[in-house]
Amino acid sequence: MTQSEPLALFSLNAISFMGSDLARPECAMAHRSGAVFVPDWTETGGVTVIAPDGTCVRHLVRHHTPAAKAALDGPLRGNGICLLDGGDFLIAHLGDKTGGVFRLSVDGRLDTFLTHVDGAPLPPSNFVTVDEQDRVWITVSTRKVPRGAAYRSDVADGFVVLTGTEGGEGRIVADGLGYTNECLLHPDGKRLFVNETFARRLTSFAVARDGTLSDRQTVAGFEAGTFPDGLAFDVNGDAWITSIVSNRVLRVSDRGAEIYLQDVDPEHLDWVEQAWRNHAMGRPHLDKAAGRVCKNVSNLAFCGPNLRQAVLGCLLDKRLPMIDMPVAGHQPIHWTFNIEPLKTALKF
Repeated sequence: MTQSEPLALFSLNAISFMGSDLARPECAMAHRSGAVFVPDWTETGGVTVIAPDGTCVRHLVRHHTPAAKAALDGPLRGNGICLLDGGDFLIAHLGDKTGGVFRLSVDGRLDTFLTHVDGAPLPPSNFVTVDEQDRVWITVSTRKVPRGAAYRSDVADGFVVLTGTEGGEGRIVADGLGYTNECLLHPDGKRLFVNETFARRLTSFAVARDGTLSDRQTVAGFEAGTFPDGLAFDVNGDAWITSIVSNRVLRVSDRGAEIYLQDVDPEHLDWVEQAWRNHAMGRPHLDKAAGRVCKNVSNLAFCGPNLRQAVLGCLLDKRLPMIDMPVAGHQPIHWTFNIEPLKTALKF
């Protein structure tokens, strides 16, 4: 992290929007072409593409392989998504009882990618990302069913799984996390950063050559009302965090954690905060959009020609907020991936 200038709070009146009729666009990914990708929770399941001209094209599951059909107990419920070179996607399945990561091919075929670890089925899975060494990092927030039983500070059964881009066997490389959410390798390649949503902290691990994690450290603990979910890095190596419930965007730098955007209904936030402190938080506390403009902001992706804008994933909106950023984002690995096969297949 570098010496950072203090942030000025972003005006809600300056927020613009992209997309329409989206189905739980929790995780947004931006590409150099101007396309933005989000998970799709319609009954068919898949990914929605927001084309550079603003039109939305649904990339739906058209065919299940026998393995995928056997692994799912209902529709594909994509939470985190990961673009691969060539236009395929890895999708973290957040089912009610089942999880795992699936691969959605350009032609709409859904296959399993990783459904078991250490001989056991993966619980409902939160996030998936790939790094420059072709390592795939997967987070599972909790082993508890339903997941709402882990919306508390005294539960720490989330974990991180590591595998390769060819799938096959995976291994748990970090465990005992307080509702593991998005994770991302720092631009210097030395540490993996992980959001622990209901432990309310950003954690990092040293990464060995083989992907083994060690030296767990707390990068930042967050104040009342901040429940860290999304994670991205800027060109300075500073972390940008999104918070569900409070609709906050924060920067974590040498200056600590600073709020850049927030859209908070104080009464609603007090209700959620009291429930969290009393270990009584549940789905009703997440399923109400209480902001004036934002509807449960969950992730952030730098975008635009110079990576000086950000698009925000949302749990409860049908469109995506967009904001200007005070600094350019670090170019993610998928920024320059070839998506021509996908553009040809979907005609966008």
